[in-house]
Amino acid sequence: MSAAAAPDRVFKSVGRPISEEAQTSVLVRCSCGSVEMKVYGAPITSAVCYCDTCQIGSRELEALPNARPVQDEDGGTAYVMHRSDRVAYSKGVELLSPLKIDETATRRVFASCCNSAMVMRFDDARHWVALYRARFESEAPALEFRICTKFKSATAAIPNDVPRSAMYPPGLIVKLIKAKIAMILSAPLAASVDR
Repeated sequence: MSAAAAPDRVFKSVGRPISEEAQTSVLVRCSCGSVEMKVYGAPITSAVCYCDTCQIGSRELEALPNARPVQDEDGGTAYVMHRSDRVAYSKGVELLSPLKIDETATRRVFASCCNSAMVMRFDDARHWVALYRARFESEAPALEFRICTKFKSATAAIPNDVPRSAMYPPGLIVKLIKAKIAMILSAPLAASVDR
């Protein structure tokens, strides 16, 4: 586990301009309220991931002092995926810290004030951000997928509430492609947030 010294590097590709088609916003907060993000418009999807990296990352986040649970009882981690141009940091960005697991292509970002897991980011320039579903509290969208279930613990009983897939289901891939196309075609009309 290692953390980069400058949190700004973690957020450089998040917070591109918000287009006018995104009429609604939801405020996403850390547990103590010192860090806030606004997410605009509807999410791409909401999914629970069971991959090895998410399991390890969630356990490491939960091991931070006074951290709240990140994993579900079955070992999955619930995320809400939003287009990266629909996420803006509105408060406490200086309190964000990255958590990197060895040589993986992902990093988890948590609020150092209360050790709340906030987002999971990829090192490459993906067009979406995976926000921890717990941060949405009562406004969390309904789950749509359970993914990478081939990595689940042998003893874990995964609910049959939404479609499950051993890896990445076609429906999820289609949603990500549609979001990318919409992102390319939408005109940036608001000031960008460079974090």
